[in-house]
Amino acid sequence: MGKRPALAKSELEVAQIVWKLGRATVREVFEAMPSERDLNVKTVQTYLRRLEAKGYVQTYREGRNNVYTPLVRASQVVRRLVDDFVNRIFGGQPFPLVQQLLEQRGLTDEEIDRLQCMLNRLKKLS
Repeated sequence: MGKRPALAKSELEVAQIVWKLGRATVREVFEAMPSERDLNVKTVQTYLRRLEAKGYVQTYREGRNNVYTPLVRASQVVRRLVDDFVNRIFGGQPFPLVQQLLEQRGLTDEEIDRLQCMLNRLKKLS
């Protein structure tokens, strides 16, 4: 992914909308924002410009509108965020994070079955 500047929380929120839509104008991103977020169009436009400056999206003209498209996949950004979080909070150890999540949030029976299958696959690989 290269070294891109980290995303602020609001920038990440806007980026997630662009990833979901695949391509979007400022107006489309604004309209897709959660209603409880009290942002105006100009603020959304500012966030999109920041995302472009940081290398997360690119823009092209379509008529009178700028259209924004992702330059990086959401999975790349999530991987970087999770790696950073695990390194800072858990000293790079993934198990304490998993333990914390399981104790705090729990799992459904279906999720436990899926996790068990994943653990079985991991055990076979080691």
